[in-house]
Formats: sequence, structure tokens, C-alpha cells
Amino acid sequence: MAEERVMGTQEAPEFQAPKHDYLMDEKLKKEKAIDDWLPITSSRNAKWWYSAFHNVTAMVGAGVLSLPSAMASLGWGPGVTVLVISWVVTLYTLWQMVEMHEMVPGRRFDRYHELGQHAFGEKLGLYIVVPQQLVVEVGVNIVYMVTGGQSLKKFYDTVCPSCTKIKQTYFIMIFASAHFVLSHLPNFNSISAVSLAAAVMSLSYSTIAWAASVHKGVQDDVQYGYKAHSTSGTVFNFFTALGDVAFAYAGHNVVLEIQATIPSTPDKPSKGPMWKGVVVAYIVVALCYFPVALIGYWMFGNAVKDNILLSLERPAWLIATANMFVVVHVIGSYQIYAMPVFDMIETVLVKKLHFKPSFLLRFVSRNIYVGLTMFIAITFPFFGGLLGFFGGFVFAPTTYFLPCIMWLAIYKPRKYSLSWWANWVSIFLGVILMIVAPIGGLRTIILQAKDYKFYS
Repeated sequence: MAEERVMGTQEAPEFQAPKHDYLMDEKLKKEKAIDDWLPITSSRNAKWWYSAFHNVTAMVGAGVLSLPSAMASLGWGPGVTVLVISWVVTLYTLWQMVEMHEMVPGRRFDRYHELGQHAFGEKLGLYIVVPQQLVVEVGVNIVYMVTGGQSLKKFYDTVCPSCTKIKQTYFIMIFASAHFVLSHLPNFNSISAVSLAAAVMSLSYSTIAWAASVHKGVQDDVQYGYKAHSTSGTVFNFFTALGDVAFAYAGHNVVLEIQATIPSTPDKPSKGPMWKGVVVAYIVVALCYFPVALIGYWMFGNAVKDNILLSLERPAWLIATANMFVVVHVIGSYQIYAMPVFDMIETVLVKKLHFKPSFLLRFVSRNIYVGLTMFIAITFPFFGGLLGFFGGFVFAPTTYFLPCIMWLAIYKPRKYSLSWWANWVSIFLGVILMIVAPIGGLRTIILQAKDYKFYS
């Protein structure tokens, strides 16, 4: 008996170990089930060309049509310089993010804030990245609500100039109705067809903009001097234009989330196909941005309107077509920027508040988000100026210098090496942009808001 008792005491711990393993297995299974449900991590079978058109859709916003106006405020020399430097710097910082996605063997940083947490620490990384990323993504969604509504209104007014005038508010609501449907597509790969259509549209309306400008030819009495009559006006316009060009490169906020959809193995990491897609996307970006900006300014000079399509005016069918292309494009762009926001909302609901993953949870939370962005767009249709103000604080960091700071913190390149210089120059340019863009944005808000009547 004594012997049995001794054996019993020795074997007792062994019977408890499997229970611990079982609990661990259950926890891991539960976490995997949640990851398989969340939008960013639920599908990892994307091809390299998915990366290409997702990045084109994220990057080439309808803002490309305002680049000739930005050139008018910058002038030939500074304008071309800013366009080229922005293209080079943002391509470099995008390359850094693609490289950092799998810098830790066996782990993937599927979300921007996860990379921030690795670079700056669990809490600090979250506090630095999440607010900035949210302002960019939610802000872009609101701007695209306004843009979609404006383009629908332009299409309607162009096709039927004698028809009853309809307020822009209703067109924003019509545009939003598409998102009350599309927002229920579960993940990035499920919106690939929408994103591909959007990428094709962005190239199409950009081509229409510069080709129609060439057809119209250089205008009589064209002038290339600054349009503001005072020095202060010229400086403020210059600052705003810097912001306009900078905000044209906002795709960094979703690049890690796009890369998360590409399969990865130790032999074939995701950075190979992802980078291939990014290079193709940046060639398309150059084909959209540079001809529109340079030819639009060359043809119309400082008389060019904020939207190049408004300067063209004729032929009506071409302008109507281009505006419809803009609508299709911003529908895709809205979804690309909304998906990481949906992922954040659903992560909080399921992991922190312990809601059960379900279609109903997704249906309610996403409809509330779409409704909220629609309401803000209707309330503040001069949100472009607001984005110039707030976006200056967050667009420049997330695109121009946050990737560089993370690279320096993690890789610690040798002082005065090429990598060290490249990162510090990018940080310097990004900080200047962060300071001056909000100044121009604030002036735009003041000028637009003083005559504004809510829901007029």
C-alpha cells in the first residue's frame, strides 16, 4: 500500500500535464479560428498581380486630376522636382516595408501596427501607429465619399444639363449605397475584381485627362506665373500644393495588409511577388501622374481649374465618361482603405470584447462604419481641406518617414552609410512636409468654410 501511495504521488504531475497541453491547444485553435475569420489574415492565396492592382487602386486617387493645379502653385522647376522626389522617396519607403514584413523568421507582420509594435514596443508601437493609420484610412474613405458624389453629380449635369438640379448630398448617398453592399465582401482577395476594375479606371481617366488636354492644345494667352497676387497667397498655395502632391502617395497605409494575402514559405517568401507587384504599380502610377500633371499645366498654365476635367469642358460625352471612370475607381479605393479599418473594428469586437465571430456582427459593424463616413462626407463636403490639415500630421509620417524610423530602429545601419543617409534624408523631407502641409490645409478650410451652409 505504501508503495502504491509513493507511486501515486510520483505519477500525479504527469496526469496534469496533458490537461495543460489540451488547454493550450484549445487556445491556439480558438486564436487560429479568429485569424481565419478576420479580413486581413483569412485568405493567403493572392498572386503577385493582385499586389499590383491593389497598390494602383490604393495609390492613384482622383487627386491625380488636381495635380495640374498643384503644378500651377509650385511652378515648373519646384513642381517637377517635388513630383520626382515624392515618387523616388515613397518607392524607397515602400520597399522597406515590403522587406520588413517577414524580417523575423517564422513570423509575418500582417498589419502596420504589428510592425510598429516590433520596432517601438508593444504599447508605444500601438499608440504611435494606430491613430495615424486610422486618420489616414477613415479620412480617405470620407474624401472618396465626397469625390464619388461630386463625380456622379458632374456626370448627371453633363449628360442632362436641362434636367432638374439635384443636390450633391443625394449623390453622396447614392454613392454610399454601393458600399452598403460591397462592404460585406469578407476579405482583401474577395474584392480583387472590384480593385482590378478600379485600377483600370484610374489609368483610363488619367489618359483621358492628358490626351484630351493635348487635343485641346496650348491655350491662347497661357501664363505660367503664380496665380496669387500677394506673396503670402503664393506661399500658402505652395504649401497646399506640396500637400496635394504628398497625399497622392498614401498606399503605404495598406501595403502590409496587402502583402499579408500573398502565400509565403522559407524558400519563396512573400516579399518576392509583392515587390514585383509594387514595381508594376509604381510604373502605372508614373504613367498616370506625370503626363496629367505636366501636360495639364503646359496646356492651361495657371488658369487650370482644381479638377483638370473642368478645364476641358468639351466634348461632353468624354467628360461624362471620365467622371464615371472616377466613380468606379473610388468605389474600389474606398474598399481597399476600408478593409484594414474593418479588420481593426472586428479584432476589437472579437478579441477584446469577446463577441462571437458571425455574419451578423460583421453586417452591423460595417454598415455603421459606412453610414458614419457617409454622414461626415455630407456634413463636411470641403473635407479635402480638412484632410490637408489633419492629413499633414499623419500622411507624411506613415508614408515618408515612419518606415525609415522603424528601419533605423530595427536594422541599425552603420552611421554615414548609404542606408543611413537615405533614411535620414527621407525623414527630413517628411518632417518638413508634416509641418507645411497643415498650414496650407488650414487656410483652405477657412476660405471654404466661411460661406458654407450645412446641408444646403
